[in-house]
Amino acid sequence: MIPVLDWSRFTSGKDRDGFVKDLGNACRDTGFFLVSGHGIPQILINDAFKAADDFFALPTEVKAASDIRKSRNNRGWSAEGTENLDDSKPDQVDRKEAFNIGLELADDDPRMGQPFRGPNNWPDLPGFRDTMLAYFNAVHQLGIDLHHAIALDLDLTEDYFDPFLDEPLATLRMLHYPAGDPAPGTIGAGEHTDYGSITVLMGDGEPGLQVKPRGKDWIDVPAIPGAFIINIADCLMRWTNDIYVSTPHRVLVPKNQRRSLAFFLDPNPDAVIEALPGTGAAKYPPVTGAEYLKMRLDATYKDKVTA
Repeated sequence: MIPVLDWSRFTSGKDRDGFVKDLGNACRDTGFFLVSGHGIPQILINDAFKAADDFFALPTEVKAASDIRKSRNNRGWSAEGTENLDDSKPDQVDRKEAFNIGLELADDDPRMGQPFRGPNNWPDLPGFRDTMLAYFNAVHQLGIDLHHAIALDLDLTEDYFDPFLDEPLATLRMLHYPAGDPAPGTIGAGEHTDYGSITVLMGDGEPGLQVKPRGKDWIDVPAIPGAFIINIADCLMRWTNDIYVSTPHRVLVPKNQRRSLAFFLDPNPDAVIEALPGTGAAKYPPVTGAEYLKMRLDATYKDKVTA
């Protein structure tokens, strides 16, 4: 139900049409697929996990200096128990901690005044900033490239999405799920859908991520070493006029600690999200990328994040 697609089929030119067809089927079915053959070096992935581990190992009082609730730009540390992704269970909080970075801009960059633009809260860890920016840039480019195949599947020009994603409200989120008793009522991350266009996720192999296809029960998302897990998020579902599906997923409390690197590719802040050409009468009114992200973040945090 969740296919593994070899990205080199597309990039080599040997089976572009076949890859696009398989990707389109996955985007319309579960909204989840895995991508192998992506070309991002394993050493960079390993270094990013190591840097995240170093941050989460810091004392709580050190991490608290970059608390995300102090940020107007969705940057910094989210402590365990401060998020609730499942709106249907307001008393349930997620058993995870996270650290967010966004698009790195110079202090005098005029874009700093835009919604959700701001400085990253870099911890004082040797090599952390350089490693995470290298990883951010690599998965950002992969996300843009995957939209080339998405555009072809939707009968658009291959570079259609490029102007909407070159300065994105993207977030690289390092996640740490502590091991615990998976008793009833506990959850690593509550049932939710993602906010942006697509999510590019790298896990550490520890089980726990599950998806709930329409009309079906929860299924485990397979862990394939070195492969990224890609899922369609709500903004792209809206953009495609519900042709693609953004499917609920969750993370169970792991038996062993679980770590993941999630890259949420949200569009540029001024990108107008409206029904794509050829998708029929619009089901939703136009909204900018910044407006949509603020709406979704406000519903997630107990102490609201505002732009």
